[in-house]
Amino acid sequence: MLTFEQSQLLKHLPTQFFASLVEKVNHIKAEGHDVINLGQGNPDKPTPVNIVERLKSAADNPNNHRYPPFRGKRNLKQAAADFYKKEYGVDLDPEKHIAILFGGKAGLVELPQCLLNPGDVMLVPDPGYPDYWSGAALANAKMEMMPLMEENDFLPSYDLIHKEIADKAKLMILNYPNNPTGAVADIGFFERTVEFAANHHICVCHDFAYGGIGFDGKKPVSFLQAAGAKDIGVEIYTLSKTFNMAGWRIAFAAGNPSVIEAINLLQDHLYVSLFGAIQDAAEEALSNTAEAAKQINDMYELRRNVFISSLHEIGWHVDAPKGSFFAWLKVPSGYTSESFADLLLEKAHVAVAPGIGFGQYGEGYVRVGLLTSEERLQEAAARIRKLGIF
Repeated sequence: MLTFEQSQLLKHLPTQFFASLVEKVNHIKAEGHDVINLGQGNPDKPTPVNIVERLKSAADNPNNHRYPPFRGKRNLKQAAADFYKKEYGVDLDPEKHIAILFGGKAGLVELPQCLLNPGDVMLVPDPGYPDYWSGAALANAKMEMMPLMEENDFLPSYDLIHKEIADKAKLMILNYPNNPTGAVADIGFFERTVEFAANHHICVCHDFAYGGIGFDGKKPVSFLQAAGAKDIGVEIYTLSKTFNMAGWRIAFAAGNPSVIEAINLLQDHLYVSLFGAIQDAAEEALSNTAEAAKQINDMYELRRNVFISSLHEIGWHVDAPKGSFFAWLKVPSGYTSESFADLLLEKAHVAVAPGIGFGQYGEGYVRVGLLTSEERLQEAAARIRKLGIF
């Protein structure tokens, strides 16, 4: 049998750090242990019933058995524009300002290929979602990291970006509510972002994956709500988290028309859009699922409250996240993020994600996903108590 060598492009892709975490968890499970897996980012509840029913009826429609329009169905793009008007007061033209995506990850990985040439500079948050690195690698772009530190509420400080780097940068990635830190951004931060990006001619891509999950009565702010945001960037909104549609692979980009056109042009060469029935189901989600989305948000807030209070009771004094379905927890003195995660897995059979997997500035933390029941979260805290660390 012939063996064919992989391309240099594939060889230069970043290592999937979390593949090793999956292997460790599976090893402990194979030994017969009950693992409480808090290291994942996969919603654990089903998609709301009305969305599923719309998919079923749409799948029966013969019009959806043909190739859909290359750039997505008009009804879905209109629903996305209507959603942004209702939720955020942002006016969007369905054709000029909206691009349908094959999930948020696809858009985030495609965008650097749409805008960057080899060697171009891309500003990336650290810690951050590792697939930002994949997008940079596929575009053969150079990443400059923006540290997210607790003393600055896990927001990048533009004053710390050297002018020479800022002038070279062509693309900046932001993500609030933030994965992994659970931090949120206010409109003032996004206004400063618009000013900084406009001064240096940088396109901003705001990953709004957790836009539907905010706590303590505070709704997450859309980047596009900032004056001038549509002029200098786009926002990527996925239905995965707001509506428990992670497996459906449906999202959209909204904002600057030239960026939307670039995304559409690349996707013209990659796909013939999504199965029409999924697009119709996504329209249903955006148009008629506000109450279900609120219930999903309330569920995560209850889980957050139960878990953080349980950790406080055992003496682990950590901060509660303000958004997303993740908690970002400082590890005890004497441990690295990876050694502490290994200890929890091997001794307490609780899986968490080491912060170092999200970048250099993730060291000293572990990420916990609030993606299991309150009872299991309480049990995880009880198991950690028995280690006698706190």
